[in-house]
Amino acid sequence: MMQPPLEQLTVNLDSKYSLVVVAAKRARKLLDEGAEDEPGRPKPVTQALWEMAHGQLTFERQKTGVK
Repeated sequence: MMQPPLEQLTVNLDSKYSLVVVAAKRARKLLDEGAEDEPGRPKPVTQALWEMAHGQLTFERQKTGVK
């Protein structure tokens, strides 16, 4: 499966670093929920990137406090 274009992913994010952090956290959550490697199913990171590209996954940056 092809990855979504980087330009499409960074529209709602302020940096590529934020993209990596958000995608990694979502992929970890998918794995914790039991999304395992099944034939025909995208890997958790790929699924997280597609969710971000389609606007299904958002994040809120904290201005103060522990991140």
